[in-house]
Amino acid sequence: FTTLHLHSYLSSAALLLMFTCPLWQLSQALPLTDGGPVSDQCVLQAQMFLRNITETLSKKELFSGIDCTKQSMEFNRESQTATVCTPKGLTCSGTTQSEFNKISCLKNIREDLHYYYSFLSAQPDADRLLHTTVLASLRELMQQKCFVWEFRKLEEKNVAGNHQSSYDERLKLCIVLRGFQVRIVTINRAVQYMNAGEDAQ
Repeated sequence: FTTLHLHSYLSSAALLLMFTCPLWQLSQALPLTDGGPVSDQCVLQAQMFLRNITETLSKKELFSGIDCTKQSMEFNRESQTATVCTPKGLTCSGTTQSEFNKISCLKNIREDLHYYYSFLSAQPDADRLLHTTVLASLRELMQQKCFVWEFRKLEEKNVAGNHQSSYDERLKLCIVLRGFQVRIVTINRAVQYMNAGEDAQ
């Protein structure tokens, strides 16, 4: 997976964000501080997670009986990542973002990652497809300390157990993962923006 392929991949992901622009609206951590520039490793980890979640969505065995590509999306409505992480000067839905608050953006990203980690870890996963793909990759991203500077141990709920998923559970997983994919595109854009130091201008 070369740098050229990664840039091409992210360009395709950016198109997904363009079409969903109107939607731009972990454990316990220590208080969030600015923490300085977002590292190159955080940028890479976020890019790799975007690739991972997209590949996970293509796994037909996770969505038996469902064409996931034709389903709607569900977002974490408790966070404001789509709004506060929009780069300064970017025009979306006719509104130009005039300010960028790095701490607020990082806080909302943290809340998103915690929300999706809690949801995914509670899904039935008899074949451990989620645990070995998107959950493992998400755990790595969270433990990079890119968005909060100290994590306590990540715990999985295991509420649903290891039974085979029902149709409704697979459908819910599909629409939540599709929403998470779009949110990760937003997070990637914000991470690259902060890594470049543009948020300080």
